[in-house]
Amino acid sequence: MQAILNLIDRIIGSTGVVGAWLVAPLVLASCYEVIARYVFNTPTIWAFELGYMLTGANFLLGMAYALRERSHIRIEIFYQHFTPRVRAIVDILTYVVIVIPICAWLTYGLYEYAINAFLSRETTGMSAWNPPIWPFRVSFALGFLALALQALAELIRAIQILRNGVEHDSPDVADDIFTHQAETP
Repeated sequence: MQAILNLIDRIIGSTGVVGAWLVAPLVLASCYEVIARYVFNTPTIWAFELGYMLTGANFLLGMAYALRERSHIRIEIFYQHFTPRVRAIVDILTYVVIVIPICAWLTYGLYEYAINAFLSRETTGMSAWNPPIWPFRVSFALGFLALALQALAELIRAIQILRNGVEHDSPDVADDIFTHQAETP
């Protein structure tokens, strides 16, 4: 079971890294747009749309990573005073009743939404650039799939805590696929 949890943590860590790296082209595009607009008086036709797509993909791919790192907002006024087993019960109910079903439903619906955009060759329709919208919509489905996967891992951890009463630390960022170094014997 631990091998599955480690694999999920590595996959989610990698989606977090990909999401984080989307900030670099976002910053470059924004800087280029500002210089082109205010220094050369020639605004781009693509910077706005690229900006909202990269920002959205960054957010969507970062949701699961935030869950893995326990960075989501939670009402701590009561939760922090619970025993590890009571927190595990609250987490199990939350993941089983709310998070996993909603993420699975959204993943399926957003996957269909992206496929339909691809098949119909739908474009954004927001600017003269007018790029295809399906890559952005794929990031929707991938983001919620990753969140469902991480919620499943957190559910398994909560069940383990319920069984043995011991909480584990969140995974180390060094376990991500992109930063993982092969161990030498």
